[in-house]
Amino acid sequence: MQGYIIKVTKAREEDVIVTIIAKDTLYTLYRFYGARHSQINLGFKIDFEAESNAKVSISRLRKVMHLGFPWITDRPRLFVWQQFTGLFYKHLQDSEDLDPFYFNLLEVASSIWKIENPKRIAIESYVKLLNFEGRLHTDMHCFFCEGEIKEKVTLIRAFLPAHAECIHAIPLDIKAIQELFTTGSSLFLDDKEIERIWHVLLEGF
Repeated sequence: MQGYIIKVTKAREEDVIVTIIAKDTLYTLYRFYGARHSQINLGFKIDFEAESNAKVSISRLRKVMHLGFPWITDRPRLFVWQQFTGLFYKHLQDSEDLDPFYFNLLEVASSIWKIENPKRIAIESYVKLLNFEGRLHTDMHCFFCEGEIKEKVTLIRAFLPAHAECIHAIPLDIKAIQELFTTGSSLFLDDKEIERIWHVLLEGF
């Protein structure tokens, strides 16, 4: 089976515990260290097997093959990818059975990561996630004062809209935010706005 690594935790010596988003399951697997093992890292897509053992509570990660991306050697892109995929862990860590949506979201994002600004792809992907989970607030009412936002909008964690003056933040183009929320496109946001929204995204899902 195939999946994306969203968490790597050191265990004893050089063994690790690996959390993987597969098509419809979130796996937490133990990997024994070995000189001939394939390299694994946060954000990597791998082909693997999960081997169960009645004597231990956690299955073993076996037969790992790294499925590389065309952009894997582009370190800035890889770093943004690892930041993005790492956000999925806290959001999904208590899940076991998953909707294929999450795996497919990463599939689509990774396929265009080389072509576009990766932070834009991450932001657009997150809007899809919020919409899928029913958490996307498109009505443009301030999370703090509950008043209607007519201009000077900003976003806080989970992309909740707020008046820029309510949280003393630099405003974003409200029409561009509405476009992002309704069509999923960041086309009308400039690079500075994308950078600000990216830092909001890094606060967590």
